[in-house]
Amino acid sequence: MAIAPTRMKAWLERINGSRHMLWLLGVLSFLETIILPIPLELMMIPLMASNRPRIWHMAAATTAGCLVASLVGYGVGMLLFQTVGTWLVDVMGLQESFRSFQTFFNQYGFASIMAIGLLPIPFQIAMMTAGISGYPILLFALATLIARGLRYFGLAWLVYRFGPGVLVLWKRHAMITSLVGGVAVLLLALGLQFLSGLIL
Repeated sequence: MAIAPTRMKAWLERINGSRHMLWLLGVLSFLETIILPIPLELMMIPLMASNRPRIWHMAAATTAGCLVASLVGYGVGMLLFQTVGTWLVDVMGLQESFRSFQTFFNQYGFASIMAIGLLPIPFQIAMMTAGISGYPILLFALATLIARGLRYFGLAWLVYRFGPGVLVLWKRHAMITSLVGGVAVLLLALGLQFLSGLIL
């Protein structure tokens, strides 16, 4: 039972000592956003705690990797959904979630992308749905950047403020925090949409 944690610790130490750490974090964030079903926070928290001077650069690299992956996913939805997209949905078992999110997306658009970027729901659903629908790519990128920026820079702030103990808190309360954050962002975005409708 101790083999996996030992290997994980050795792997983290290897990344931590690499001069290419930021690039590696960007690549890992890209892979997590596209297909890896592993929460990146499990690795980010100890790395951030041991690299406090570079903590904001790490958050930026992770956000950038996610953004690039999201644009790739958008392209898959727009151009290759009938082949690559359907295969990805089937492999990850997202058929029901994908259908449900399409209805949610058609109703709320920008707000739905921001919400799913914070909620514990695979982001592949939002990427491909936005691409299929022809949703404006700049708005999609902005919603992704805001949601994932809040996620990773918020994590960086917590680690900077409270140290490695955040990992224990994250394991205990990640689901509740994500749900509360996602709902709050959704309500805020819907409120802004409502106000813009009144003004315009």
